[in-house]
Amino acid sequence: MERPLIVITGPTASGKTRRAVELARAVDGEIISADSRQIYRGMDIGTGKDIEEYGDVPVHLIDICPAGYKYNLYEFLRDFHKAKTDIESRGRRVILCGGTGLYVESVLKGLKLPEVPENPDLRRSLEGKSLEELTDILSGMKTLHNVTDVDTAKRAIRAIEIQAYYAAHPEAARQAEPHPLTDAVVIGVDIDREARRRRITERLHARLASGMVDEVRRLLDSGIPAADLIYYGLEYKFLTLYLTGALSYDEMVSGLEIAIHQFAKRQMTWFRGMENRGFPIHWLPYDLPSADFTAEVVKLL
Repeated sequence: MERPLIVITGPTASGKTRRAVELARAVDGEIISADSRQIYRGMDIGTGKDIEEYGDVPVHLIDICPAGYKYNLYEFLRDFHKAKTDIESRGRRVILCGGTGLYVESVLKGLKLPEVPENPDLRRSLEGKSLEELTDILSGMKTLHNVTDVDTAKRAIRAIEIQAYYAAHPEAARQAEPHPLTDAVVIGVDIDREARRRRITERLHARLASGMVDEVRRLLDSGIPAADLIYYGLEYKFLTLYLTGALSYDEMVSGLEIAIHQFAKRQMTWFRGMENRGFPIHWLPYDLPSADFTAEVVKLL
């Protein structure tokens, strides 16, 4: 019998990774990362990869793409299911850990997106249209639940291409319909606003002290265009702006700190939305002793 998926999620700086590692050791599990930036090689300090924290616990979907690449939801779901099948084939528990709400919720919805080929004729017809025009076209084809489809013209064109394919291939559209998981156990690491803000600030300064500026400089020196790093947001956006002379060091630090606080707030808004959309989250305090936290999760399995 298939055992329920375990999910450990929560806002940035809540200590999700440590909790997932402790749980994996207790239940003979392996971790699949649900972090949209830790998949990139060379983006280590800025994404808080903390590889050493995993120790002897296997982790999947970290360091699987070169920096500069734009990984998407279709690829994540494909890679998640492949890793999940592999872990379960060896009789081990699957723990999905990360704070990218879109990834976590898409897994819980049971989404399996079909591969959609490129449509050169459609792409040519959309060339030269503004992002606003493309967004209007897409919103006429589907309800826009998130902005990731329309953060660039290239992504908006791809989203239109996918919707056009679904319209012409109803069987693919049916495959893409959600089939929510009914037995997943979703744990949220609950951290109060003040503690979260304090930990974000402390972590930012620790990362700067441990060489985060040099990490971004190396990525730029390796030939990755500044625009591609800015696309990833947060640390990579602000440090690239600093290194290319658009911001002073102090402007970079203060702007980045504000942006990370705002990001954590958006994460919490997403998690509350998930609960409203029918995905209950069992919230456990971030400062609960390790043994107690793990015991509480095991009780829910």
